[in-house]
Amino acid sequence: MKKILLPVILISSYISAQAPPGYYNGTAGLTGYALKSKLHDIISEKMINWHYNDLPGLYGQTDLDKYYDHDASNTEYLLDIYSEIPAGPDAYEYKVNQLIGNGSTEGMGYNREHMMPQSTFSTSSAISDYPMYSDLNFIIPADARINQLRNNYPYGVGGNTNFYNFTNGSRMANAAIPNYPYTGRVYEPINEFKGDIARTLLYFAVRYEGKLGSFNTAYSTSANITPATDQCPLDGTEERAIDLAYIAMLKQWSTSDPVSQREIDRNNTIYTLQKNRNPFIDHPEWVDMIWSETPDNIPPATPGSLVSTQQNAYFVNLSWTASPDTDVLGYRVYMNGSATPVAVTKGTSVSIDHLNPSTTYTFTVKAFDKGYLESPFSNTVTTSTIASDTYAPDLMITKYISGTNTEFIRNNALEIVNKTGHEVNLNNYRINIQFKNNTTNAIYNGDAYELEGKIGNNEAFVIINPKSTLSCYTNAETRFVTASDPMMFAGENYVELAYNKTVTVDAIGVKYTINNNGNVSLYRKSTINQPNSTFTISEWDSYPSNYCQNLGALSAKELIADHNEFTIYPNPVDDHLYVNGEIDKVKTAQIIDLSGKVIYTEKDPFRYKKDIAVQGIPTGVYFLKLDEKAHQFIKK
Repeated sequence: MKKILLPVILISSYISAQAPPGYYNGTAGLTGYALKSKLHDIISEKMINWHYNDLPGLYGQTDLDKYYDHDASNTEYLLDIYSEIPAGPDAYEYKVNQLIGNGSTEGMGYNREHMMPQSTFSTSSAISDYPMYSDLNFIIPADARINQLRNNYPYGVGGNTNFYNFTNGSRMANAAIPNYPYTGRVYEPINEFKGDIARTLLYFAVRYEGKLGSFNTAYSTSANITPATDQCPLDGTEERAIDLAYIAMLKQWSTSDPVSQREIDRNNTIYTLQKNRNPFIDHPEWVDMIWSETPDNIPPATPGSLVSTQQNAYFVNLSWTASPDTDVLGYRVYMNGSATPVAVTKGTSVSIDHLNPSTTYTFTVKAFDKGYLESPFSNTVTTSTIASDTYAPDLMITKYISGTNTEFIRNNALEIVNKTGHEVNLNNYRINIQFKNNTTNAIYNGDAYELEGKIGNNEAFVIINPKSTLSCYTNAETRFVTASDPMMFAGENYVELAYNKTVTVDAIGVKYTINNNGNVSLYRKSTINQPNSTFTISEWDSYPSNYCQNLGALSAKELIADHNEFTIYPNPVDDHLYVNGEIDKVKTAQIIDLSGKVIYTEKDPFRYKKDIAVQGIPTGVYFLKLDEKAHQFIKK
């Protein structure tokens, strides 16, 4: 008998139980785009990013059909939402090993289907960008023929003209999405899975906030977009993210097709594999709570008193007074009269970097609100960078570990340090790699791994392969864990840290060459204080394969400083370390041991309290780092 997957209408308390305790801490009381941004921070932190080639094996855990045609004792077949027939026998089924390239008819095999097409986020047709490229939350097994015909067309409500009808009732048709300007083709799924698809697309909009503005959109003229087959619903904004008419359709789909047990199980399994969750499966009510903003049609008032508060060789700091409007989302900073902002921020201060020494620049600022209306320009400030300073001009790679590499072990790690003198937006950076074709010996570019978030001055972070077994560092300690191409390096590969996708910042090896950096750990000499786009081996100390000391650590001397803005007590401390001063402005608190390793991080630590809990920290000497200020304390 056909086993029917019944929709499960879930109340908040039940769904929340699916997530680990505390996973959604900090979301209480939030609505609108503020809730969306908080969820982004939660589901983006310490996500494990697997290789694209790992996905078929993982589908054996995430996507087995135990809901319709099979039960838990017969789970070798995959659930394909493009071909599943809920009320009767499926026309065909797939096992994990039936992955193929192309299919001329339905039923030949399955593909890995990006529910948000790769053309949305990939640099080019030749290079795919991680972590998006292999994110299990929106990449599913799907019939190869249907996947091929769906192409890069969006999901949507179909009209009266059908181009293809598929065996389970889904179809390719002309678009008839209410109030949405796109009239090309859409893929309309069956009703059983419309909510699944809606919640997945909204996950993407939350997960990749901060990068959405750089992705191809419905209004993009990028060479990576084919107008005849692409109409990505992203609208180029970070907060709203998706065209409101398309959001209305997704809301309707999510409501009419509630969260199912299949989604709950898949979400829980992905969490065990990838360490993040789709919040709209745990809390479907958040869809309406986020996309419920009702902006007015009045542009915000002009921000005032723009000044340059610091001038250095490669960056300047700007600050201004906030626009008084309560619906302001952020501020766009313009440089030298350009129509394209050089920076976008939610605060009222920013560092503008990648400037040239001894050069004069002009800046002005606009506020924008929840309706994406802009204020008039602020006053213009003219400022000049100085000739030189002691800061690094950019981020730098300080450790490179090329260790044991087998099918099950990949002891590769990179450490990157910020010594620029200011906070850096990592969304502008990526790791690139070059491989050798073993047949032709030709050198080609591998897929890229994009960094995200921010890093403060004098902070370090580590990128590690999830299959690493390094003795000094674990996946749980690492900020970026990825099996993407750049972390599959061996000694022959060229690896680089790049800015704005293609500008080389720092490099290991030589481009378009078969290098010889295998079975070695390279540590940047302490005398080297800036990156080098040309690999110079004399800047590095060489150690044996798998050598791993002080990874992710800053030296204690970089942390010790005499700061009077804050006082901490008691010292020595038992359980709670209290802080006096202007703590409401502190964005990040960290506890760092004497080796420089960060052992605890808390965002907005003093929003509701004045202390840092230290009862779980072993006895010893530590630093409490409040943004850029560090204070030494003793834990009893």
